[in-house]
Amino acid sequence: MSSLSRELVFLILQFLEEEKFKESVHKLEQESGFFFNMKYFEETVHAGEWDEVEKYLSGFTKVDDNRYSMKIFFEIRKQKYLEALDRQDKAKAVEILVNDLKVFSTFNEDLYKEITQLLTLGNFRENEQLSKYGDTKTARSIMLIELKKLIEANPLFREKLGFPTLKSSRLRTLINQSLNWQHQLCKNPRPNPDIKTLFNDHTCSPPNGALASTPVNLPTPAVAKPAAYTSLGAHGPFPPTAAAANANALAGWMVNAAASSSVQAAVVTASSLPVPPNQVSMLKRPITPPATLGMVEYPNADHEQLMKRLRPAQSVEEVTYPTVRQQASWSIDDLPRTVAFTLHQGSAVTSMDFHPSHQTLLLVGCNSGEITLWEAGIREKLCSKPFKIWEMQSCTLTFQASAAKDAPFSVSRVTWSPDGSFCGAAFSKHLIHLYAYTGPNDLRQHLEIDAHSGGVNDIAFAHPNKQLCVVTCGDDKLIKVWDLTGRKLFNFEGHEAPVYSICPHQKENIQFIFSTAVDGKIKAWLYDNMGSRVDYDAPGHWCTTMLYSADGGRLFSCGAGKDGDAHLVEWNESEGAIKRTYTGFRKKCGGVLQFDTTQNHFLAVGEDSQIKFWDMDNINILTTTDADGGIPSLPRLRFNKEGNLLAVTTTDNGIKILANATGMRSLRTVEAPPFEALRSPLEAAAIKASGSAVPSVAPKVERSSPVRPSLILNGVDSMARSMEKPRALDDVNDKMKPLQLTEIMDPAHCRMVTMPDSADATNKVARLLYTNSGVGILALGSNGIQKLWKWVRNEQNPSGKATASVVPQHWQPNSGLVMTNDISGVNLEEAVPCIALSKNDSYVMSAAGGKVLLFNMMTFKVMTTFMPPPPASTFLAFHPQDNNIIAIGMEDSTIHIYNVRVDEVKSKLKGHQKRITGLAFSTTLNILVSSGADAQLCTWSIDTWEKRKAVPIQLPVGKAPTGDTRVQFHSDQVRLLVAHETQLAIYDASKMERIRQWVPQDALSAPISCAAYSCNSQLVFASFIDGNVGVFDADTLRLRCRVASTAYLSQSAINGSQAVSPVVVAAHPQEANQFAVGLTDGSVKVIEPTESDGKWGVSPPADNGVLNGRTGSSSTASNHAADQIQR
Repeated sequence: MSSLSRELVFLILQFLEEEKFKESVHKLEQESGFFFNMKYFEETVHAGEWDEVEKYLSGFTKVDDNRYSMKIFFEIRKQKYLEALDRQDKAKAVEILVNDLKVFSTFNEDLYKEITQLLTLGNFRENEQLSKYGDTKTARSIMLIELKKLIEANPLFREKLGFPTLKSSRLRTLINQSLNWQHQLCKNPRPNPDIKTLFNDHTCSPPNGALASTPVNLPTPAVAKPAAYTSLGAHGPFPPTAAAANANALAGWMVNAAASSSVQAAVVTASSLPVPPNQVSMLKRPITPPATLGMVEYPNADHEQLMKRLRPAQSVEEVTYPTVRQQASWSIDDLPRTVAFTLHQGSAVTSMDFHPSHQTLLLVGCNSGEITLWEAGIREKLCSKPFKIWEMQSCTLTFQASAAKDAPFSVSRVTWSPDGSFCGAAFSKHLIHLYAYTGPNDLRQHLEIDAHSGGVNDIAFAHPNKQLCVVTCGDDKLIKVWDLTGRKLFNFEGHEAPVYSICPHQKENIQFIFSTAVDGKIKAWLYDNMGSRVDYDAPGHWCTTMLYSADGGRLFSCGAGKDGDAHLVEWNESEGAIKRTYTGFRKKCGGVLQFDTTQNHFLAVGEDSQIKFWDMDNINILTTTDADGGIPSLPRLRFNKEGNLLAVTTTDNGIKILANATGMRSLRTVEAPPFEALRSPLEAAAIKASGSAVPSVAPKVERSSPVRPSLILNGVDSMARSMEKPRALDDVNDKMKPLQLTEIMDPAHCRMVTMPDSADATNKVARLLYTNSGVGILALGSNGIQKLWKWVRNEQNPSGKATASVVPQHWQPNSGLVMTNDISGVNLEEAVPCIALSKNDSYVMSAAGGKVLLFNMMTFKVMTTFMPPPPASTFLAFHPQDNNIIAIGMEDSTIHIYNVRVDEVKSKLKGHQKRITGLAFSTTLNILVSSGADAQLCTWSIDTWEKRKAVPIQLPVGKAPTGDTRVQFHSDQVRLLVAHETQLAIYDASKMERIRQWVPQDALSAPISCAAYSCNSQLVFASFIDGNVGVFDADTLRLRCRVASTAYLSQSAINGSQAVSPVVVAAHPQEANQFAVGLTDGSVKVIEPTESDGKWGVSPPADNGVLNGRTGSSSTASNHAADQIQR
């Protein structure tokens, strides 16, 4: 149905409503499927008219359309069933069970059995999960809240929940306008015409009884004949009939692919799902479909576990609800337009791609067939791979025959895999090469495939069925999918011309590929053998490239026609039509355009020897740059993933690197590494051996040497570096005043106390907290048991605060209760214990793979339990302004915002790929920062719980994005400490920009196990898995003091069969120089400087070469100016 016909239905609905034809209104709503009247739906549910409820819903969706729809129908039928049981109408309940609920047993037979067992109870509220079920009215109201969320999230209801804004009696107005128009055309118009019918066109009778004139033949009004205005509905290049047919095909795709994570079973044919095209949101911004069909809470968290488990066996996602896209603030200065420098490649560059996490690492392909890896920050080629055929014998005979006599091979496309562990190159003849990226100058040959007959025009990586694969297209009109062993998984046929480009994409668990051919045809494929799902025409009908914005929510294409006209457009995926066409190109571009997107806000196209930029939301050109000249008419270009660098090809076979202010800083971070990083191992050893800084000349270190210094900034402020001129050595010296580094090697040079009854070799300390009052320490063991130690006020300890000078008491209530977490059915080796303490120390919540338990800190009694697995809780944090609100990080990578008082999950946050390992609130910035085992940081608005930003931490080259990442706010609530096994980093959380970084080195070279700010945020305590503890200056991340394991561990612990090391570190809430460590042997130790020192970083007192009774030469404490360097 065309758009005008659809609008006519809305006019009729308004007319019927105004005329009080209530039943007819809702009948038309249902039959047309254009407007879902939520008010009527609510009234019908409240009235318990279940047959009418389902009948009305049937106009918009069926039970098996998608998981949202399935859950909607399940909730309704389940409520109907419970109401029958509540009336003691067992016969009706059995009828509902057999006729209505049986369909869901296919998806979860266990749940169906549990529901059936309710028949055996005298009152179904005897079931613990339904114990809070109130009366019928309340239950319906609670269910309606859930139903409304599901309907709003269901893509089949998108754009059907709002009635268009119309002036009253709009249909009558249009009819009156039509009659007035007809009256004006009368040959003998009367002043007061008498209009008695709408069935015929109006004409005024001639005066004095004359014969009526022949009516004038006029065009039929638009509302009378839809065919007359069909073309008006075709906005864009897609013929209406084709679009409708293909939307039907995509209906099967979008509705059914979501129901399964299996690629093979993702599609049904269009005929099996007769969904009108206007009910399908084709490739619209996806909402994670509900994987759970369960009972609505009444409101009890345990209840969710029993009754919200009906899920398709193939999927584990949860229901999420749509959020409003937050409009991020931006400036034209965010665009990288300043030329930083030029890289000289030597051959014409045909393709470029920045590494997904190492923002200055650039992969380049040339027309000579050469592949080059550049470190842009130091303007140096890390490695180069000239083209050669790796295994000629494995190639086809056709290729072998043509390889020697044809023109040289050139690179069509280079690209990185999403995690940066592989890169691929497509060549102008037959081949693709895959390299494994294992280090800064190491691209190892991984796989060569004779992929296509003729040229391979594009290559991309994809993850169908969670398996990393390679997608290629070529001159042979085919698209092929390969696994990393070279086995061909899919072969897509359907294009009638060479395939020019491919765009694999994933929206939640729906995976697909867009492809474009040189005849301008666009097709879409699922990973199956059922052919293309769409067949559209690209603007210009020639070579076109398609790209998604970084967040995957917006689709763009750029190309040119054979006549030279350039086209840059955004697509409306729900309609398969062009949403906006960008302007600003010259009339004839004369070739193939390249474009890119960045920051979810900007588009860039190389054309007319310029780079042209657009704001995605504005069709007019935003700005341009010629990059100081020297770029070709149609340059190649590529943004890095953060959007602060832009690589552009030049006419003299080079690459210009353009940057914004942030990009300039990142380049200088790499370009000029700190001098402590440049110190060679020999020099560092000399300094350590002498105990003082000595003049030395660093031996020359080759760029490719394995001892090449780290390019990562260690404690030097990259933000303060001048962008106008390079830093001279003298400038650096002036800004790097030496700090005193104290090495504590002996127990005599610090104070230390071990918590009594803490050692247990089978129960390492997993989490460690000081009480907020500072009088106790709380440790959670890997076995789920919590222990509390308290210091008492006495003559030795008049403050009653935690101290290393007095042994505390292992505190337990008179009842003898122990705070033991729920570990039933939990594999403790895989569990991730977590703990959080209320601000007033009244209660503590914790989990160890099972339910979250809330303990009373005075009695150790369990006050309540919530959030039973799966998924298990992995991190807990109290809201800083409301102890009833808890942020709970989960094993499945989500974050639940849970209200303890009402026992309800208020929001579910999605943004990470792996389990949550850290949460930190900032009341100053009004955000929650989360960290995950995916090495990602996300920020969320505390007000709306919308995601604001996601950034990866900068990992060392070759390091996979794994391992726990912890976060903690500075006392200013702006700076953020980020701890990962590979680094300590300080971020400005207002921008989520890194401003400091330190990586393990020299004496502290082992991986970091934990880190924490001191209470005044002037120090950072970091523990290492080799037993060392480092004390750092919090502003500069300069190392002040190293506490060796020999200072606080016995020789038996150090030399035993299982070395003891710190797992966690905690800082005292009032004493800035006191910290505690929890160890792998279960023990907890509190450590402080000696009373004479008072703080870390001051050397022990010396008297005529004697240190605390030991001669200076044999002292186990060394002091040297660690950062002093020779001019």
